[in-house]
Amino acid sequence: MKHLYTIALLFFATHFAQSQSPAYCCEDGKAIKGYDVVAYFNNNTARKGVKQFSFTWQGTVWYFESQRNLGAFEAKPEKYAPQFGGYCAYGVSEDHKSPTDPEAFTIVNEKLYLNYSKAVKKIWLKDTVERIEKAEKFWVILKDKNEL
Repeated sequence: MKHLYTIALLFFATHFAQSQSPAYCCEDGKAIKGYDVVAYFNNNTARKGVKQFSFTWQGTVWYFESQRNLGAFEAKPEKYAPQFGGYCAYGVSEDHKSPTDPEAFTIVNEKLYLNYSKAVKKIWLKDTVERIEKAEKFWVILKDKNEL
């Protein structure tokens, strides 16, 4: 009987681990559709990364345009990773998760925020301080929801 419990426990533990979603919004397993998060900070521009310079962190594969950017991310991923799991910051401030356009980004107080589109980014920019405060409150619950 003890053996049966052990098998059941292993089954449920394995099933639970596989059913958890990655910590960051991703498409085809790639964070931010393969864009280089370090480039946002270094160049203030959205740049595609390449598979050659990739790194798995928080269950998601991150792509970079250079070894230098990859190294910077490996050293301090929390510094570069987008806020709110890479979901649209405006959407999170409205209490829901939405995908993002890697070209629609802002950096506020050394943190990366992504938006659904450039049009949504314009709304986001009207009051980022209030939006960030709202999003941080909603994110406490939203981060564990498997929706999109």
